[in-house]
Amino acid sequence: MRKIIPNPRALAAAGCSVVLLTLGVAALAQTPAESVPVAISDTHLSAASNDSPEQKNPVLTAGAFSLQTTAGEFKEDHFKQLLVGKTLYIRDGYQDNSLEFDEHGRLTGHSAQGSFTLSQIQINKVKLSKHKLELQGDRYGLHFLGAAPYEDPTKATDRVKITPRKKTVRISFDREQVEKPKKEKKHKHKGNELDQPGKTESVASTPQPADPQPANLVNPSSKGDKEVTRTTSAAHASQLLITALDHVLSIGIDDRMIAAMPEFWRLYYQAAAARSDIKSTDPAIFRQNTVDLKATLVSAIDPPSNEFAQSSGIAGMALYHAVVGADGKVQKVIAGRPIGFGLDENAEKVIRNATFQPALKEGKPVPVALDLIVSFRIYSRRTSQSSTQQADAEQDSSPLPGPYTAQALEARTQQQPQPAPPSTSQQ
Repeated sequence: MRKIIPNPRALAAAGCSVVLLTLGVAALAQTPAESVPVAISDTHLSAASNDSPEQKNPVLTAGAFSLQTTAGEFKEDHFKQLLVGKTLYIRDGYQDNSLEFDEHGRLTGHSAQGSFTLSQIQINKVKLSKHKLELQGDRYGLHFLGAAPYEDPTKATDRVKITPRKKTVRISFDREQVEKPKKEKKHKHKGNELDQPGKTESVASTPQPADPQPANLVNPSSKGDKEVTRTTSAAHASQLLITALDHVLSIGIDDRMIAAMPEFWRLYYQAAAARSDIKSTDPAIFRQNTVDLKATLVSAIDPPSNEFAQSSGIAGMALYHAVVGADGKVQKVIAGRPIGFGLDENAEKVIRNATFQPALKEGKPVPVALDLIVSFRIYSRRTSQSSTQQADAEQDSSPLPGPYTAQALEARTQQQPQPAPPSTSQQ
């Protein structure tokens, strides 16, 4: 029988908005930075000398997750110390509140996907069994508050619980099963020449096929409707579990998460990290103040609402950078001063489908970079003023006061003269 040897490497909201065309100019990045493929990385086993406590109880690491083991195995208390009370991001933006993953961190079943701003999870409970790691918690929405010029815009945020009462988010991971290697049985032969001194048994060896899997892995076995791999190494099973955790969840918005974002968000975070404005390097793209006739909006821009922003009272204004081509169509949209709660993605889709009267330079249509301010508000009698009234009210105030909550909106509205309700109903 072939002896199985552990592999050392394996051990090692709101919508309905008014869009204003500002006189200011937004500089846009013409060519986005190359996207780094999302992959599991930085997975290793801490090095230690033989027979040391670190070797007997290695620390396993995957990405930003690092966990102490006991004889190569995780204990429930280890995960509780690591996760309970922490707020993580679901990397792929899965929106279902019941998510199951296999031992490699691959989703089993189906789930709708949405904005990362609706994918924060605060872990409240952890349960570790022989077959599963189960996490329970609450989902939160990321709300951008608006930042002062000297502040990091990505840090000026708030989070709002969006999980309904008496509901919880459940995330489970299958565990690779650990099996003890089978011992070779010694056969005693009596009454034959093998018992005589100097005699050995001649057995024809059968060639073994090459094993594409690590030496410590046994063929997958069926467990219900799922196939779960098996191993003889507790450390390998533990490493696989923490790697799956890192594949699904992120501690903060890390580089891998940003690299996987659409250009709309990726350029925003790259500019924030560099503490610089998003600037265009293409001389063919003009600014609004350098053309003879500015680009003007022709079609209406009215992003849809979402239930999370409505129920959480998220309102305010957001800024987006756009490039309008010589044909009057939008070529690029980038978040400039977002609001979060999934509203920015709605705004981007609508802006991309908008039509403009193109800018003119020396009588010819030219592409131009401009800023768009979108106002998000809560549907109520207090905020059901017409689009023109809303635009005039915001033009009389600061150019971009920033996102605010429904409570702040109410206080602000009470200080201003109340316009008569429009005759038409709110759509």
